[in-house]
Amino acid sequence: MKKLSKVQIKQQTAVMAAVTKLEEKAFSELTGVKQAWFSMDYDAFPGSLLVRLQFETEPDLNVCEPELLAWQKYLAGLLFKKGILIKDMRRHLVFTLADPQD
Repeated sequence: MKKLSKVQIKQQTAVMAAVTKLEEKAFSELTGVKQAWFSMDYDAFPGSLLVRLQFETEPDLNVCEPELLAWQKYLAGLLFKKGILIKDMRRHLVFTLADPQD
């Protein structure tokens, strides 16, 4: 794996801070949240950013699914505060049962 540039490290730090804040809020407000994690391709950033909010069970996921749009807006706001503008907020956050190793 190649070494990240200073700009890429700055991007990663900003995204990590936003995802951590999202995860903390999700733990306090949503049922069954296990963890939040993200992936991105630095060459296609911010369009390639995908944040996943992982749930413990399918029923927990189904209960929280109607709130997805509000959480997508929240993430877009967090990223905007960090200087990252995403064009289509619906593409950058999903609720899932899969973990990072899947």
